[in-house]
Amino acid sequence: MTIGAVAIEAETFDTPTAAAILAACPFTAAAMTWGEEVYFSTPVSVAREDDARAVVEAGEMAYWPDGDAIAIGFGPTPISQGDEIRLASPCNIWGAALSDVRHLAPIRGGETIAVEAVE
Repeated sequence: MTIGAVAIEAETFDTPTAAAILAACPFTAAAMTWGEEVYFSTPVSVAREDDARAVVEAGEMAYWPDGDAIAIGFGPTPISQGDEIRLASPCNIWGAALSDVRHLAPIRGGETIAVEAVE
């Protein structure tokens, strides 16, 4: 993923969500921010998986079924309790960043995000 001047490389897990995201690549979207989270629309629509959760760790790649969006949390959001990273509602965890997601801190809403699959 390239977001503005920041590149985030991620590994994907063996999940239906990851397969759908990879099948949709390449695609672009506009970044949105919510606290210390960057999220963006996808051309993917998948159901919430059984192990979906709202509290994530920095670097976990989340898919937000309620908004058909990828969410990348790197710190507290407006609904976090303490230092946790709490997303708006339960999300499917489909991968893990291999890059430091705290580099997303300077990203502002409207910046272009390009998502592509590499082997």
